[in-house]
Amino acid sequence: PCKYDLCRLTVVYAGRKLCDMFPCGKEEVDQAIQSAHAAYLKWSKMAGMERSRVMLEAARIIRERRDNIAKLEVINNGKSITEAQVDIDVSWQTIEYYAGMAGTLAGQHIQLPGGSFAYTRREPLGVCVGIGAWNYPFQVAVWKSAPALACGNAMVFKPSPFTPVTAVILAEIYKEAGVPDGLFNVVQGGAETGALLCNHPNVAKVSFTGSVPTGKKVMEMSAKTVKQVTLELGGKSPLIIFKDCELDNAVKGALMANFLTQGQVCCNGTRVYVQREILPKFLEEVVRKTKTIRIGDPLLETTRMGALITKQQLDKVLGFVSQAKKEGAKVLCGGDAFTPDDPKLKGGYFMSPCVLDNCRDDMTCVKEEIFGPVMSVLPFDTEEEVLMRANNTTFGLASGVFTRDISRAHRVAENLQAGTCFINNYNISPVEVPFGGYKQSGFGKENGQVTIEYYSQLKTVVVEMGDVDDYFNN
Repeated sequence: PCKYDLCRLTVVYAGRKLCDMFPCGKEEVDQAIQSAHAAYLKWSKMAGMERSRVMLEAARIIRERRDNIAKLEVINNGKSITEAQVDIDVSWQTIEYYAGMAGTLAGQHIQLPGGSFAYTRREPLGVCVGIGAWNYPFQVAVWKSAPALACGNAMVFKPSPFTPVTAVILAEIYKEAGVPDGLFNVVQGGAETGALLCNHPNVAKVSFTGSVPTGKKVMEMSAKTVKQVTLELGGKSPLIIFKDCELDNAVKGALMANFLTQGQVCCNGTRVYVQREILPKFLEEVVRKTKTIRIGDPLLETTRMGALITKQQLDKVLGFVSQAKKEGAKVLCGGDAFTPDDPKLKGGYFMSPCVLDNCRDDMTCVKEEIFGPVMSVLPFDTEEEVLMRANNTTFGLASGVFTRDISRAHRVAENLQAGTCFINNYNISPVEVPFGGYKQSGFGKENGQVTIEYYSQLKTVVVEMGDVDDYFNN
């Protein structure tokens, strides 16, 4: 049976109020950070294997309650239940992965002359702050908290005010699993609450997922007290499809690169460059498949596209489509507000997925991040040309290439200026693989072994085994 009472929440994807959320002010933020610090003092002194056992219990609880948490995430965010279930699976796998690393954290021994030696200790940072995005609310909370806790830190997490619910569920699960009270605290609120967290002198690190403008503000505020910062920001990623690709896979990859979570994914490959010889066939197939995407009630297993996050976001995305048409793009399908047949959903923020043809690199829809189900398709002729065009952006989060030529695949991957390059697939993010951007898409990594370095610090200890040199009296 579900531990959480779903009937108390109102479905966000139907355009009705989800819940009342009261933003945390200075007093509440102070309390959360003080509580987290007290828990950190206990947690950081535990052996890595002790922390591992607690984290494995949290992973077990999430795995057992996967379907119920996924339903809450649908209500929280509006994405399809099928996608939400994948998000929850990724979440418990992430906690398991970092639980396995908690007992392996170690330093290095360095032999010095005369029997003296030095060693390094990998130590936690202290109280870390996580600021999450609304497109993957539960998963992002896990991506930030799991490596932080594995290293011995505490975390105060602020979810997006648009998706306030499931981070609280994660906090309950951690507590049930046995972490010290306050080790993972959730504070609700918007920009003002986030600023209080970034400016707080007792915070050691801030990990932020969101837009480039907000990321710059987070970096600026954190610099005042020299906090470590991880930024996972926006993107306008290129997907390059060569004429020697396996076309059916390339079409499916383009759908994966544009329409997951209603297109509200930072690493989406929304600039789809297709070699001119296969462009007509690609467009025919991608439009045919896009038109068959089932839009509607995201709690139904047959639905593949739910609702956008807010009315404002829907209007913004529709505005991009309108602007694209004014600039000469051709709408091959979709691009309109969508009303499902179910009368209970008539107030929802649904949109038909859109494919734009006749696009140019200087168009607004090609240059700016839309964050909605809009695919811009552009022709290209040569590898050299498309690489130059693909890299002509301030973003650098992800990229993709479809080709049967193995040499070309690795050559293109090397030359694309992005933190991730997918070859013959797109939007595959296993926890073992680091994720993070180049250029204005941010810095630092989430996932993978390397993330341990972003939630810990090295201390050097030098041990003298002989006498101190009498330097000043010789």
